[in-house]
Amino acid sequence: MPQETPGRTTPAKAFVVLGLCLALLGGVGAWLLLGRETAEPCNGLAGDERVQKSVGAAVRPGMSCAALAEAIVKASAGDAPGRHTQAQAQALKDVLVALGSGEPAELAMDPALRVPLATALADYAPDLHEMLGGIGVTGFLAKAAPQAPPWQSDGTHHLTVLADTLRAVVRAVAEDPEAYALLRMTETRTAAQRLAAVPADATDYSLSVPPTESARALGILDGIAGAVTHGKDEGQARAWRTAVLNTLLNGQASPKSDQDPRAAHLIAAWLQSLKNASEEELFDRLRIQGVDMARTWAQERKLDEQTQQGLLAKVERSALSAYREIKP
Repeated sequence: MPQETPGRTTPAKAFVVLGLCLALLGGVGAWLLLGRETAEPCNGLAGDERVQKSVGAAVRPGMSCAALAEAIVKASAGDAPGRHTQAQAQALKDVLVALGSGEPAELAMDPALRVPLATALADYAPDLHEMLGGIGVTGFLAKAAPQAPPWQSDGTHHLTVLADTLRAVVRAVAEDPEAYALLRMTETRTAAQRLAAVPADATDYSLSVPPTESARALGILDGIAGAVTHGKDEGQARAWRTAVLNTLLNGQASPKSDQDPRAAHLIAAWLQSLKNASEEELFDRLRIQGVDMARTWAQERKLDEQTQQGLLAKVERSALSAYREIKP
């Protein structure tokens, strides 16, 4: 009986291989098409047990993301900005921890959550400043651990989460330029308050820490802006930057509140310098905000030239180092 030749078996083998490849591609295609659609709505927050417990009975699976966002803001807001009970701070901490529990670089936030979460974070302006600036919280890691409760000092409870968690959430929130501008102005106001509060006779660290810490916080936000626009086409990136700047310059991101007149003056001077910049220079001018505010502050304190230049060099290094920490 004649033996089969290799030429006669090759087509059969080819059909088998082709069939396997098609099946594999079909499976991958189904995952790509259906897997995205089956992602948990509202980033899974409505079904998270810790979030349900701390935010309250209003949180339940199947609720709209807008309703969930409203519940989060209501549960975490204090009677006054920066003044919170343990339950209020715990509610927002549990939300942030739930959002940041996965791979930080892959966090894509539901659009309905972005501005409300920025609003909730803005209510914790002093804590946001400390977490972004990363200098002033003693025992930061112990207080920031996911299971650590909000800690108390000066008659209020503080929100502290791990740096990667906060940065991932702010990065995801910042896809909405209005949300980013709100957080940017929140930090601007806190930075100005910290500078205005420096005693007239301060020297050494007491003089240098407030401006360098503020520049670091703003530098982190600069890095996040770079990460948000990275990978966008030129038109999309320009539209995002324009929306941020318009929100800042039109005052939409700066709710009225009581503030030290010296702090208000620093903010007004910075905004004026931004308005005076040419259209091509606007966003680059935003990038040097920490140095600009520190320079105005140092000049008004009438620091001698040597002290001023040394201080501004530290501020610039602080901002640049922070900016480089954020990966696109």
